[in-house]
Amino acid sequence: MKIVQIANGAFLENCYLVVDETAGECAIVDPGEEAGLILHKVEQAGARPVAIWITHAHIDHVLGVSRVRAETGAPIFLHPADRPLYDHVPEQAAAFGLPPVERLPAPDRSWTPGETVRVGALAFDVRHTPGHSPGSVSLAGEGAVFSGDVLFQGSIGRTDLPGGDLETLIGSIERELLVLPDSTIVYSGHGPTTTIGVERRSNPFLSGAFPVA
Repeated sequence: MKIVQIANGAFLENCYLVVDETAGECAIVDPGEEAGLILHKVEQAGARPVAIWITHAHIDHVLGVSRVRAETGAPIFLHPADRPLYDHVPEQAAAFGLPPVERLPAPDRSWTPGETVRVGALAFDVRHTPGHSPGSVSLAGEGAVFSGDVLFQGSIGRTDLPGGDLETLIGSIERELLVLPDSTIVYSGHGPTTTIGVERRSNPFLSGAFPVA
């Protein structure tokens, strides 16, 4: 497995390419603002995109979906609980003072918690991890987890946006992510990678400093 991290856009969002080099296939995780850069990285990887995996539908994670879909034909995966956010990307853009954005193409597939998705021979389990947004998912497999904006190095996702809830987020992390092996590499939606073990031991939001009633 080869992972290509692409920090892009005004929000420094991490898009990822998950590449099975043997099969010559890749999945594109959260194509953000700089679609041209992302497509260039796909070309450099020499892999055929077979899926667009969206961990959640906040604008910084989906601004590139339209162009990436148009140029690759890869199907879009989204949890139905985030469909309202996805359908209101133009309104999200206006709220953040961004230039006008057209509505995004309809998703092709709905994430089903517990299902396994594949790119080539690589397999990832779909874990519903709401709290940052209602339909946030994390994709765990091959010694890694793509956590979107649920878990970061030394921090967790913000919960002050519509649909966010701190208690729900902490519960999602404890139930779906902290059960993974300590060696699991966490590929977050912003910032550097970390591991489940490091976050279990040192993340202040997970150490009782912010207890959930």
